[in-house]
Amino acid sequence: MELDLQQIFLQEEDIPREFVLTEEIDQREYLSNGELLPWQGEVNDVFSPICIQTKNGLQRKRIGSYPVGTEKESMEALDAAVNAYDNGRGEWPTMSVADRIACVESFTQKMISQKEIVVRLIMWEIGKSISDSEKEFDRTVEYIYATIEALKDLDRDSSRFQIEQGIIAQIRRSPLGVVLCMGPFNYPLNETFTTLIPALIMGNTLLFKPPKHGTLLHYPLLDAFRTSFPKGVVNTIYGRGNKIVPELMKSGKINVLTLIGSSRVADELKKLHPKVNRLRAILGLDAKNAAIITRDADLDLAVSETVLGSLSFNGQRCTAIKIVYVHRSLAQEFLQKLSQKVGQLKYGMPWEKGVFLTPLPEPNKPGYLKECLDDAKEKGAKIINPHGGESLESFFYPAIVYPINSQMKLYREEQFGPVIPVIPFDDLEEPINYLIESSHGQQVSVFSNNESVISSLITPLVNQVSRVNINCQCQRGPDTFPFTGRKDSAEGTLSVFDALRSFSIRSLVATKETDQNKKLLNGIVNENTSNFLSTKFIF
Repeated sequence: MELDLQQIFLQEEDIPREFVLTEEIDQREYLSNGELLPWQGEVNDVFSPICIQTKNGLQRKRIGSYPVGTEKESMEALDAAVNAYDNGRGEWPTMSVADRIACVESFTQKMISQKEIVVRLIMWEIGKSISDSEKEFDRTVEYIYATIEALKDLDRDSSRFQIEQGIIAQIRRSPLGVVLCMGPFNYPLNETFTTLIPALIMGNTLLFKPPKHGTLLHYPLLDAFRTSFPKGVVNTIYGRGNKIVPELMKSGKINVLTLIGSSRVADELKKLHPKVNRLRAILGLDAKNAAIITRDADLDLAVSETVLGSLSFNGQRCTAIKIVYVHRSLAQEFLQKLSQKVGQLKYGMPWEKGVFLTPLPEPNKPGYLKECLDDAKEKGAKIINPHGGESLESFFYPAIVYPINSQMKLYREEQFGPVIPVIPFDDLEEPINYLIESSHGQQVSVFSNNESVISSLITPLVNQVSRVNINCQCQRGPDTFPFTGRKDSAEGTLSVFDALRSFSIRSLVATKETDQNKKLLNGIVNENTSNFLSTKFIF
């Protein structure tokens, strides 16, 4: 196979017109306290991972800029969120569930009207294929509607009084307060909204910091937030995270930290909160998911799922397969088949039909991946597939590396990119011990057609990771399934239903079962004077 990376990058006039950004998007406003406020300070230029051929060589295309806010704007946004929550007495936290749902539905319709520009910005900002960018948008909308239905179910289950041991009570879920929401660059819309929407719909107020790569795509949605929710309920903050976020945490006014990113960053931020016992953390963190290919595996299936699991969106997924254990008796055949499969993957620009491998958004990522490969080669590994590890500017061709050992970076570090480390094993205790000793505990994939082997692996593995996938890749969905991790991989659980619980707390109103109290409760319910005590059903 010939590999000509130079030819995948086009001159600007050769980009298909239907995928061109008609103009650069220079964001000069931000949402705070119910207003889109003008910004005249420092800005951060946004350069796409898509490079353009120019007379001066390949250059990343500039697509716009966004504000680099300071501690001042962030603290003002925090005050707005605190005031909107008003110790649980604000308009939003006291609003009925039905009315909050109506606000979210209104926002969703306005969001859908911005689909074209948001999808295009996902593609240009992070290099995700146009088809996957569309899928991310559509999946996010589906997630919002599924969240609404889950909340209706939850509310219907709560719309009754319970009588136990002479006590009458109604138990519902109440908001927690002010949420600081920070999403990741790899799914900048979907992963962000899987925390933002449930936090919002449960009655919390928000500070929302878009990811460094994937900021501009949220700009078309700011007015939808502004016009759909009460003043101060949703506030955006921009700027360098290491400057603005620590001050927010030190204030002690953040009630919930939700972050999808690094465990190191999460640990540092939690320690800054002066009242850590009042802080709830919903975190999706590092992962080093393993695949275990036993001697009884369907090798073609294992190869196909390994490619999907390790290289979808260039391996830039927390759920990606990031290390592969293969039984030594199958290793050479597996490597040969895997190399052939990787060689068949289409690489190019994200608008190309059927493209699988695209440029990487992080400017330093190709250099880091090369360091990992050099480290592995110095310690005895080889790159198995033709052209593995070749790179040009933002593009890095996948590399299969074998045999990996415990002295190498690729053994312990989450590469978060298109590199497939492979380790041969003789005894199943070897991959089991790897997972036991690992600081990560999100998922594992097991490939075998032997019932006794699968059965013997399930028990030790479910006590190390949160999800065991049998004969398939690691993945998040369906969104109704719990998504979490053990050890340093997560805190809290996200699914359509679990997220509603994560961003709320059970509260109850109780009284003794007397005639007077019964009359009192009936009067409140019949007159509909309380948004908490209610027997109404939301259909």
